[in-house]
Order: sequence, then C-alpha cells, then structure tokens
Amino acid sequence: MAQIAVGTVPLTRADVVAVARHGAQVRLSPEAEAEISASRAHIDALAAAGDGIYGVSTGFGALATRSIPVSERARLQRSLIRSHAAGNGPLVEPEVVKAMLLLRLKTLASGRTGVRLSTAQAYAALLNSPLVPAVHEYGSLGCSGDLAPLAHAALALIGEGEVLEDGQLRPSAEALPAHGLTPVELAEKEGLALINGTDGMLGMLVLALADLEQLAEVADLAAAMSVEGQLGTDRVFAADLMALRPQLGQAASAANLRRFLAGSPIVASHRHGDGVVQDAYSLRCTPQVHGALRDALGYASMIAERELAAAIDNPSVLADGRVESHGNFHGAPIAHVLDFLAIGVADVASISERRTDRFLDATRNRGLPPFLADDPGIDSGMMIAQYTQAGIVSTLKRLAVPASVDSIPSSAMQEDHVSMGWAAARKLRTAVDGLARVLAIEVLTAARGIDLRAPLQPGAATGAAIAALREVVDGPGPDRFLAPDIEATRQLIVSGGLLAAANHA
Repeated sequence: MAQIAVGTVPLTRADVVAVARHGAQVRLSPEAEAEISASRAHIDALAAAGDGIYGVSTGFGALATRSIPVSERARLQRSLIRSHAAGNGPLVEPEVVKAMLLLRLKTLASGRTGVRLSTAQAYAALLNSPLVPAVHEYGSLGCSGDLAPLAHAALALIGEGEVLEDGQLRPSAEALPAHGLTPVELAEKEGLALINGTDGMLGMLVLALADLEQLAEVADLAAAMSVEGQLGTDRVFAADLMALRPQLGQAASAANLRRFLAGSPIVASHRHGDGVVQDAYSLRCTPQVHGALRDALGYASMIAERELAAAIDNPSVLADGRVESHGNFHGAPIAHVLDFLAIGVADVASISERRTDRFLDATRNRGLPPFLADDPGIDSGMMIAQYTQAGIVSTLKRLAVPASVDSIPSSAMQEDHVSMGWAAARKLRTAVDGLARVLAIEVLTAARGIDLRAPLQPGAATGAAIAALREVVDGPGPDRFLAPDIEATRQLIVSGGLLAAANHA
C-alpha cells in the first residue's frame, strides 16, 4: 500500500486524493518530527513562564481575556474540543473527512502549531486506521477555519464522540482501543491547533478539482457526440479561429473537439452543400463555455496549491519561538474559488442540456424522429430524460449563487466577518455530482442520435465511446425503464471508462 510522507514540504493534490479515496497511508517525516519537537519546546517554555499567551494560558475567542491556571489547562483544551464539536445534520462523506485529517496533519507537521510529537503521531495513527471520525454537514462558518468539523475529528482523537467503522457508527471510546489506538490527553495549545484551519474546505476543493478535470474532458466528448449526431460542423473549432481569441481553456477544449471528431464519416458526409450556414450556439460556442470552466479550474488549482503549502493555525509558533496571532485561518481565498467553480459547473451543465434538447425537437434535429422515439406517439423516447436533466440544471443554477458573499457575525462580534467557505464547498460537491448526471443524459441521448444516423458512422473516438456505452446500455429501441440506463452511463463517466475508451481509440 502506498505511503505518503507528511513533512515540511507541501503536499500535492494527488497526495490528498490518494489518502482520501485510495487508502494511502501516511507517516511523519524525520524533518517534521524535528520541527514539531522544536516548536513544542517553545510552547512548554511559554507555559512555564505564566504570561498570558492566547491558546496556551488564556480562554478562546471572545473569552480570551481570562487567564487559565496550570491546573486547569488540560481541562481547558478538553472543554474547547467538546464545546466546538457542535455540528449537526447528515454525516459528511468519509473521503472528505480523510482529506481534512490529512491536511490538518500537514499543518501539525510544519512545526508552526506547537503540538507535542506524540499528539501528531496519534493523529497520523487515527488517519491510518479504518476509523473515520463522525463529522456533520452543518457547523462551520469558515471563519477560524472549519472549527466544528475539525473539533469532531479531535473529539475522536481524545476518545470521545463517535467514529464510522465499515459504515457503522461506534463510540470512539470503544473503537480506538480495539484498533490499538490510545486516546490523547491534550496539553497547552493543542486543542486550538487541532481545530483552527481551513482543512475541510480545502480538502473538498482538491477533491472537486480532481473530479472536474475529468468531467471537463467528458463534457468535450459529449459535445463532440452531439455535434456528430446533429450533423453539426467541426470547422468552428479550427485552431486558427481559436487563435483569434487566445484564451487557454477555449483552445484546450477546441483541441479536444477536433481530436474527438477527427475522421468522422458523419461530419464528412455533410461538409459541403447541406445549406446550413451556422450551427446553434450550444454547438458552435462549446469551446468558449467549456473553456471558461477550464480557466476557472486553472485558477482554482493555483489557489489550492498555495494553500497546500500553508500552515494554518492561530496563534502560530514562529521559528524564533514567538507565538503570534493573525488572520491566516480566514477561508476567503478558498471560498471565492469554490463559488467560482460552481458558476462554471452550472454553465457547462446548461449548455449540455441545450444540446440534448435539440436532439429531441423534430424541427431542429435534422431528420431524426421526435424525442428519438422508436414509435413516436406510443414511445416517448428521451423526452423525460431531458426533464430530469433540466431539473438538475435548474438546481445547479441555484447552487451557483455565491456563499462567500454572505457573512454572519459570531463569537460576540469577535469573529465579525466569516467566509462561509465550508458552505461553498458543500454546494460545489452537490454541483459536481449534478454535472456528471447532466453529461450522462447528453451522452446517452447523443449516442442514440448517432445510432439512428446509420449507415453513417461516427469517428473513431466517439465510436469507441459509444461501443463502451453499449456494453452497459442497449441501443435504440422501444421504450424501456430508462433510469437504470442513465445511472449506468453516469457510472461509466465517473469511473473514467467512457473517457478512456475515447482516448485510446
């Protein structure tokens, strides 16, 4: 099994996906262990000095004015975790929790938080175990990072709260010892170090980027299939035309469309003399719309990689031993790009739905039967599949409303401007899932449209994609139970199988 060293160098996005989705194990690097020990020595010295240091010998947030005696500091850290583990609602997906744990461990490994080495090692052991802390949907404002979600993870570390094991909830007090894990008794500064970070929203951003980079390619493939099935032209995707507007995402999308349509007998069959001057925008402007999402992905990737190089905590322990408060925990940089991506997702889904709808209208689909039905009037064909697609697109448009422009003050006005980054991340996850479903319906519809153009044949890439689809979904015919076909197409998309077939043609 793969093992990833967590240390003083940044994690990669691939590292996060490997741990969150593929079960990669982690270990602290020797450099990280040295940095952790050095920063803890500074905290121990400050704790012994008795000065009022935030997170070490004071209360938290609006209660930071109270000085806490040595005898009460362990209780202070425990109380912080218990009180901040105030999440509610459905449980968050295990892959999100694992990504969050890894990113918090990454900050602990930086040596900028002041935790003990034993605490960081216990956190790594929890991440490597089959146990996943029970984290809830609601609770984070993205102000001092993702406080409530991270507190639920820390609660499991100290042997309280609940964890998931094989999909079942178990008390942490029972589950940890069963896997050789010893609950941690937190010392000064450690409770705050475990919960003060942007790790939840960043983890969801990294996972969304992985999904969307694949779905952007699938969207180009689906569009190519629609161009073929609707007797559209590929001339509008020419490289010299794209060069007139040097947008990188647009050029990449157009290159994909040219590649997927290369050598298509359907496209060649009407290249001259069909009397059509221009295709509809939903076909002709595909690179411009898909490319805009690609450019947003590029910007979001840059922000994510910068954040992966960050050590988010408050206060932070600097290399010279100073413990300084600051605002690096604020989630605005991540929240903004999460919202930005949701806008791009909604737009790509919207144009996909428009391409699908053109297949179904006999006045616009250039000779195909109404709704691609086998016996129109008795059969409804793809009519209601487009309804499903339209309903999802409508939802995606609502999810594109930014969360990061909202702010609800908290902590007696101490935390008076919050990012709502966790909320932005949660809605983006829903949007990513919706886009996959919308594209599945376009692929299913376009494949049927192309099949109905026989004896004309598609190009090698789109033909290979249709062949892969036909292994799980039957071709045109009388109406049948359609929901399983849509789901099978979605699974083929998210597994990477559809794209792989086209790319290896």
